[in-house]
Amino acid sequence: MKKLVALLAALLLVVSCAGVAMAEDEITLDVIICQYGNNTENWFLGTGMNGTSFVNKFETENPGIKLNLEVVSWDDVRSEVSTRITNNKQPDILNIDWFSGYQGDGLLMPVKDYCPEELFNDFFPSFIAESVVDDTVWAVPDLASARALYYNVDILAEAGVEKVPETWAELEDACQAIKDFYNGEVYGWGLDMTTDEGQAAFSYYVWNNDGGFLDDEGNIAINSEKNVEAIEFAIGLYKNGYTNPNPATQTRYDLQDMFGAGKLAMVIAPNNLPSYLAEKGYTDVHYNTAALPTNEGAKPGATGVMDRIMAFKDTTLSEEENAKRNEAIGKFLTFFYTPENYVGWVSMEGFLPAVNSAVEALVASDESFAGWLKVLDSCQFYPTANEKWDAMRVGVINVEQNALIGGDVKTLLDELQAELTK
Repeated sequence: MKKLVALLAALLLVVSCAGVAMAEDEITLDVIICQYGNNTENWFLGTGMNGTSFVNKFETENPGIKLNLEVVSWDDVRSEVSTRITNNKQPDILNIDWFSGYQGDGLLMPVKDYCPEELFNDFFPSFIAESVVDDTVWAVPDLASARALYYNVDILAEAGVEKVPETWAELEDACQAIKDFYNGEVYGWGLDMTTDEGQAAFSYYVWNNDGGFLDDEGNIAINSEKNVEAIEFAIGLYKNGYTNPNPATQTRYDLQDMFGAGKLAMVIAPNNLPSYLAEKGYTDVHYNTAALPTNEGAKPGATGVMDRIMAFKDTTLSEEENAKRNEAIGKFLTFFYTPENYVGWVSMEGFLPAVNSAVEALVASDESFAGWLKVLDSCQFYPTANEKWDAMRVGVINVEQNALIGGDVKTLLDELQAELTK
C-alpha cells in the first residue's frame, strides 16, 4: 500500500512539474492594434472573422502562444504607448503609423530579428523602403490607403460646372458656381484641418504645388515658397466661403457624412469611402472620382497613407527567452498576412494590401482594387522615417488652425521651420 501511495505521489509530481513546464513555455504577446473603423474590434476580438475572432483563431492554430490584444483609438494610441513606455510596459507588437521616434529612442527591434524571410519578401519593396533608417528596416507595412477627389455628379451638373476641376483656378470657379447656385445650402469643397488629419490636408495642397515636408536632399523645408503659396490657397478657399464652415473641428468623417447627405459637392477621401457610405446608408448620392486639383504647372501629387507593425525590445529576457519571443512574433505576422486572413481584414475595412500575395484575391473580389493599386504607384508618403515627423505633423496642424483664425501663413511656417531645425 505504501509503495502504491509513493508511486501515485511520484506520478502527481511528474504531472505537476510537466504542468509548470508547459506554463513556463507558454508565451503571451502584448499587442496594440489601432481602431480603423466600426469593424476593427469585432474582427480582432469578437466574431467578425467568419464567426470567430482573430485572437481565438490564432491561439487555436498556435498552441503555446497567447495574445493579450487591445484595440485603441487613433486619438489615444500615442499617449497610451507613451504611458506604457514610461512604466517599462511597452507592448511586444504595435500597429501605428509612426515609428521613427521609437526607433530613435532605441526601443525597437530590427525587422530581420523576427520576420520570416518568405514573408518579408512578400511585402511591396516601395512600402518597406519607407521604414528604413541607417540601412535597417524597423517596421513592416500593415496596410495602405490612397486619397482621391470624390465629387457629386448631380451637384456639379446642377450648378453648371461642366468639368471636374483639374487646376486650382478651376476649383475656385467651380466652388463659386456652387455657392451662387445653392446659396450656402451646399458647400463646394471639404476642408479638414483638424488634429485628426490636418497633416493630410497639408500634403494635399503642398504636394500639388511641387512643395513638401522635405526638400530634395531630405532636409526639413516646411516654410518653402511653394508650401506658403499652397496653404494660403487652402485658407483662401475657407475665407471665400467655399468650404465647410468649421475646418478646425470637422473631421473627414464629418465631411464624408456631409458628402453622403448631399451637402458637400467635393471631398478628398480614401479608397474606402464607398464602403463607408454604404455602411452609413448613404445610397442616393451619385458620385465619381478624379485626381486632386493642382496648381497651374505643378505635377500631380497623390497622397498615400501607410501604417505599420513594429516590435519592441524586451531587455528583461534572457537570450533564449528572446529567441522564443521573436519566433512567436514571427508566427503572429505570418498568421496575420496569410491571404486567408489578411484579405478579409483589408477588404472589410476597405484598405489596400501591403503584400503581393493578397493582390490577386482582392482584385478577384473587387475589380476596383486594380485601379487603386495603380494609384499607389504614384503616391507620396509622409516622411515618417524622419525623427522629427511627429513634431512636423503637430506643427503643420497648428499652422493651419492658426491661419484659419487670421494668422499669417508665411510667419507661422517660418516659426515652425525654426523650431524644427534648431
